[in-house]
Amino acid sequence: MPVLLFTTIYPIVIGLFLRLPKLIIEIKEKKQWTFDWFKVVAIGIPALYIASLPILSTTGMNFVFAIDLMLMGTKLITIAGIVFGYVLLDSLKK
Repeated sequence: MPVLLFTTIYPIVIGLFLRLPKLIIEIKEKKQWTFDWFKVVAIGIPALYIASLPILSTTGMNFVFAIDLMLMGTKLITIAGIVFGYVLLDSLKK
């Protein structure tokens, strides 16, 4: 279980770190903050689903396309985690 947690959380943290410098620059500006829900729903939630497949596969439930995506390897899961982390911070707008 620790390996599955690491496989899921580490790419999300990397995605957050990739977007962090631009977020710090945006924080210095004095504007009103908004949250782009459409971007999170359209890109973030599917990416989170793919990134969390290793953990979801241990629950024993039958998830749609879970086995097919797991067979594609960890590259897709890693990319989806990075995308989710980046989109999560990118959806915060000024």
